[in-house]
Formats: sequence, structure tokens, C-alpha cells
Amino acid sequence: MPSGFTAAPGKDSGSLLARIGRAARAWYIRISGARAHRATAALIATLPFGAASWTTDARLIAANARFAERLGGDADVLVPGAEYAAVLKRLATGGALNLVREDEENRLVELTREDGATLLIEERPLETGGFVTLVMDITESRRTTQLLTQIRAEQRDLAHRYHEEKLRAEAASQAKSAFLAHLSHDIRTPLNHIIGFADMLAQEPFGPLGDSRYKSYAEAVKSSGERLLGFFSSILDLADFQGARPSLKRDQFTADALLLSQFRRFTSAAQKGGVTLGLGAACELLILGDRFALERMLSNLIDNAIRYTPRGGHVTLNAYRGLKGVVIEVTDTGIGISADRLATLAQPFAFGDAALARDRDTMGLGLAISRAIAEMSGGEISIDSRLGIGTSVTVTLPMAQDSAARAA
Repeated sequence: MPSGFTAAPGKDSGSLLARIGRAARAWYIRISGARAHRATAALIATLPFGAASWTTDARLIAANARFAERLGGDADVLVPGAEYAAVLKRLATGGALNLVREDEENRLVELTREDGATLLIEERPLETGGFVTLVMDITESRRTTQLLTQIRAEQRDLAHRYHEEKLRAEAASQAKSAFLAHLSHDIRTPLNHIIGFADMLAQEPFGPLGDSRYKSYAEAVKSSGERLLGFFSSILDLADFQGARPSLKRDQFTADALLLSQFRRFTSAAQKGGVTLGLGAACELLILGDRFALERMLSNLIDNAIRYTPRGGHVTLNAYRGLKGVVIEVTDTGIGISADRLATLAQPFAFGDAALARDRDTMGLGLAISRAIAEMSGGEISIDSRLGIGTSVTVTLPMAQDSAARAA
């Protein structure tokens, strides 16, 4: 029997038993509550974030060490029975509270403190009565989110500026191509007149010119005019391919026929330059593309190879099946290209060497035109060169289905 209750003579035993029963219930509730509070304190002490448990009338039951850390010098307020409002006031001192969400399941409050820390305070009701407060430091998470938001904004800005610059570059390229096209057309007409009249003077159809030197001068004018006309023809072609982007035909023809036609065309030029022009074995593969444009592309590559190969060297033409289609290869044993100039070689007006360009009568447009034709044909071009050893230009072109089926 609990202490404090002794039977007094003459007293009603029923009333005494009732008092004993009420006291026993109060004692049990008190002991059970104390045990429950100790269990709650032991549980929240293991949590990796701040936690505090409260009674139904918002009195503190227990708080863990991490919750106390959030209060700093005000942690002395964390005594059992402390009021929730007083603790929250201490926690929010020097900061701004912002209600994020509130419903039957939980309530979220965001606290931004003067030191820059951001705390997320979550309150959840307990089935046994009362509620629990969870405090989590989301400072780094918030900074990361803000940083990501800033990065995304900068990416959007960069993408917008890139798009604007791309449009400007395309407009500038089109304007340049249009200018070159008009310039070439306007200059070719008077050049044709100069060439025609120089040729007529050299032939002396209306009688001798007098001094024999006049005839040589006329021939020099004609030769220079033809050279200049060739330059402007190349400029016009480049402007057409890079600006207007003419539609190319999609014919089927053999790689052997393409190489053979160019081999016959350049045999004389190779012999004149003391270069041996070779033709590889037949491959019997069908190319899908515009034959006229591809002949122009291949002639530029062979012409460059012969120009930059010294006497006694070799230029070889080959075609074979590659992983991505038909591969056409032009290999020479010429002067080669240094690594630092190889990257810009396919750019218009870029020369492997200025002195060599003057000696070999070129404007540096052949490879740029060839690259444009290859890409417009659905292919690609690559260059491998070693200074003093030679150069190999490889062009991969789409293969016709008939060849692909036969090769499978």
C-alpha cells in the first residue's frame, strides 16, 4: 500500500479504499509518464539532427544536444516543463521566420538567421499526444540550390547570347558570301574582255604589232588574266558552297569511275611536274552523291598533292570500303604540313607556307571547297600529314545500298 494511507479507527473503510484507488492511479500515471519521458529523451538523443518533444499543453519533455546547440547561449531555457513559445522565441532570436507549409500531418517553418544559417523547423503530432519538433540545418543545401539556380540562369543567358551570336555570325557569313559572289561576277566580265583582247593581240589578226615584245606582253596579259579569272572562279565556288548551299544530286556511280576520270585528267600534269601518279586496285563500290561536285572535290585534292610534291615523288589514288561508307584516299610523298598549321589548313585563304603559296600559284581555297563539298554530300574529310614525309587526305562518302548489300 502506498505510504501516507493508514487505517483510522471508526472511519468508513469504503471511503478509504476509494482514496487509495485514486492515489494508486495517480501514482501509476506519474510513474508511467516519467518512464515515457525517459524513453522519449533516450530516443531523440540518438537522432542526427535537433529534436525536442512536447506535451499536449506545449510543455517541454526532453530535447537532445543538437537542439540545444541551435540555441547556443540560450540553451539554459531547455528544462523539462519549459513553454514551447519561450523556447521558439529564443531559437528565432535574430532571425526571420517563414511558414512554408501547415496541414494535419506537419508544419514546416523556415528560419533564416543573422549569421547566414538557414534552419528548417518541422513539427509533427504524436499518436500518444503532444508533438515533436525537428530542427535541420539546410544552409549548405540552400546555398547549393541558390548556386544551381544561378548557374541555370547563367546557362540560359549564355545560350541566349550564343544564339544571338550564332545568328549574327550566320548573317555575316551570308553577307560575306553574297559580297564575294557579286564581286566575282562583276570582275569576271571585264577579265574575260581583257583575256579575249590580249589573245586577239597576240594572234595579230589585223597585222603585225611592230615590235616583237608587244606580242609577248599580250601573251603575259592573257596568262595573268586567266590566272586571275581562275582565282575568282574559286572564290565564286566557295561562296556558292558556303552561302547559298546549292542542292546536290544523289546519283549512283562507282568509285573506280570517279578515280579513273581524275587519273586520266591529271596524268599529264603529274608527268610535267616529274611526279608519278598511281591508281590503286578497283573496289567496285557504288557512291551516292553528285558526281560533278565530287569530281571538283577530288580534282582540288589531286591538284594540291601534285603541286606540293617535289619532282621524283609519288601521288597515289585509292578507294576502299570503310566503316562509314566509301573511302577515297589521296596520298602523296610531298613536303608535308607541320602540326601547328594542320588545324587551320581547311580554312579559306589559309596557306601551308606563304612562300610556297606564291611559288605554286594558289589561293588556299581548294581544300576549303573540298571540305564543303564532302560535308554537303553527307561525308567527312580528314588530313594526316608529316612534315617532310607527305600527306594523306581521306574522304568518306555515303555508300549506295546496292554496294552495301553486296558487301554484307
